[in-house]
Amino acid sequence: MKSPNYFSITDDIQEGVLHLVRSRLPWLIVGLILGTIVTFMVSRFGGLLATDPNLVFFIPVIVYLADAVGEQTENVYVRNLSTFKDNFLQYLSKEILVGVLLGIILGFLIGLVANFWLGSLQTALTVGFAMFLNVTIAPVIAVVVPEVLFKEHVDPALGGGPFTTGIQQGLSLLIYFLVATAIILS
Repeated sequence: MKSPNYFSITDDIQEGVLHLVRSRLPWLIVGLILGTIVTFMVSRFGGLLATDPNLVFFIPVIVYLADAVGEQTENVYVRNLSTFKDNFLQYLSKEILVGVLLGIILGFLIGLVANFWLGSLQTALTVGFAMFLNVTIAPVIAVVVPEVLFKEHVDPALGGGPFTTGIQQGLSLLIYFLVATAIILS
């Protein structure tokens, strides 16, 4: 069953630069606001980072891989939405399983790297478990946000990326710091 096309898809090569900026800028401002909130959130964990400064080294890889998994999922799902197939729950279930398997693999690998490099089992467990959780959750966010935008008649190709990235980065860091708090400070 085909769903109606709620938003207009245009050939961007035919559109003027100002039109493209106007259509993209609101979503990027949302991303800027979310990024600023994340920055304030990270500052709340300064004491934890002072306790184990090695945690700082893994922030880029924690955030990057959760974003990368989410972006892959989101790109494929938005492409799927463009074919107007109504299979949200089936797609979400499959992506949850993909996220769990990727999370196990990537969490194990980054934990090994952390343990080998720093010789700290606490840091290795923190980084590995946080990676597992973040990579497991990333596909859920990457499917739910475009689906909600689509149902609200908003082009998920424009709004999904910046909004999903902001949510994913904030959640990734929050999970990382909460796992670190539980393991390092306990």
